[in-house]
Amino acid sequence: MQAMPKGGTLPFDPLAIVQAATEFANSIKPGDLLEVQLQAARQWGEFWTRALNPMAAPREKPRDRRFAAPEWQDDPYYRTIRDAYLLASDQLRGLVAKGEGGAMVRFLLDQYLNAIAPSNFAATNPEVVARTQESKGANLVQGFANLLEDVASGQGIVRRRTDPDAFVKGETIAATPGQVVFQNDLFQLIQYDPATPDVSAQPLLYVPPLVNRFYMIDLVPKSSLVRWLVDQGRTVFVISWVNPTEAQRNKGVQEYVLEGVVEAIQIVIKRTKARPDLFAFCLGGTLVAIALAYLAAKGRAEEVNSATLIGSMVDFADMRDWSAFVHEGHLTALEDHLEAQGFIDSLELQRLFAAMRANDLIWSSVVNHYLLDKPAPASDLLYWFEDGARIPAAFLKSYNRDILFDNKLTKPAGFVIDGTPIDLAAIKTPMMVIALKDDHVSAWSAVYDGAKLLNADYVLGGSGHNAGVINPPAANKHGYWTSDAKPATADEWLESASKHEGSWWPYWDAWLIAHGSGERVPARKIKDGLEPAPGSYAKAP
Repeated sequence: MQAMPKGGTLPFDPLAIVQAATEFANSIKPGDLLEVQLQAARQWGEFWTRALNPMAAPREKPRDRRFAAPEWQDDPYYRTIRDAYLLASDQLRGLVAKGEGGAMVRFLLDQYLNAIAPSNFAATNPEVVARTQESKGANLVQGFANLLEDVASGQGIVRRRTDPDAFVKGETIAATPGQVVFQNDLFQLIQYDPATPDVSAQPLLYVPPLVNRFYMIDLVPKSSLVRWLVDQGRTVFVISWVNPTEAQRNKGVQEYVLEGVVEAIQIVIKRTKARPDLFAFCLGGTLVAIALAYLAAKGRAEEVNSATLIGSMVDFADMRDWSAFVHEGHLTALEDHLEAQGFIDSLELQRLFAAMRANDLIWSSVVNHYLLDKPAPASDLLYWFEDGARIPAAFLKSYNRDILFDNKLTKPAGFVIDGTPIDLAAIKTPMMVIALKDDHVSAWSAVYDGAKLLNADYVLGGSGHNAGVINPPAANKHGYWTSDAKPATADEWLESASKHEGSWWPYWDAWLIAHGSGERVPARKIKDGLEPAPGSYAKAP
């Protein structure tokens, strides 16, 4: 379904994929293969003995949303299909673990296993069978029409069919009242209206990643972190990055740090006469760490009161499955692709992130829209996810080569901004690093390694990369872990940690209070706004 992009180039190297598969095939030793085959024979013998024995206790229901329907557990036919698929998947993953080829081979296997899951086929999905009988096949006819429509779009994605009017930016989502108070060609700075008569003296400044718009922290009001912070008596500022075009093709990491993060810090100080507490998510946290090291090297560390990095990495030695794409062949192909169009398109990024969570972001939609013909429920988080943004060529080239591939941020003076060597160990600003336990983008253990490099306090939240951030206290979900220990490994840290119920938001707020001046000042009302939040940059296509 993927059309050839502008310029006739691809953002990856197909030959690198073939090489990884060939390397794996050549690396398997005959003895290892024989061992795998003997083990498989034994496991399948045990499997069929249990499956054909009506008195045998069924396997415990797996924690897998694909098999949530009760028939997968209660009906012997569907249960046997499910268990056979899961056993074969485990065996193939065990075989791959014995060979070489690394993350790329694991990624390819996962894509294959995700695709052939019995839940993805009409005849082996009990919900689809029931729906087909109920509608006399109308679901499959309309589902095929949906498939043809998606193929014709040329976007290479399964379009999530939901109410197009469920969310409107500035009205039902990204709707916390505020004003754009500054803009340049890289970002708009939003200041939110106060909700209390007085506020903390230290303002907050949020630095989002470039991949999506900023408003993941300002979804619907009940789950908005921005609204919650304002209600706690905080003055909140947010960077809203421009959606780059050809005009920003030469804006690299240096420009996003100096013309973005550092510039925003100056504006906040000017408007509030106080040093801000920075907080950032994912790639935004990497930019904040670089900015803090730059300010420290320039003797300007006092401009920031504290910094909190959420789901952010600065040590990229362990990228897990993402390392499949940090490969010389892929990087070279991507650079050629970027040279042709000046940026990477939001759809290309969306395809990549969807592939990393294929069951949730691809195959669940295949089942819902092509087999069941059911609209997807409205989701503020998925609306935000699909509202992607582009990334300039210069930024990705530097970020991929220097920060990911060469891991230069872990080396003193390894990375340079405007002639200034960046040494993360030189940062003295109080810092907290928050990881998410089920994070598929920034593995919590890798985030812990970065926290050690930054000498930061460390907190582990529950849930995943996005949902673990949007965790309002009223929901009382997910939980979090804390410990003052700083052992060598993340697993040792977790052994020493205490688990707490609910959201990490109040714990973080208490940390901010402990590292603040304790002063309260009259609410900072906005009298010079340029336009209402979320601003034209967030609304632009």
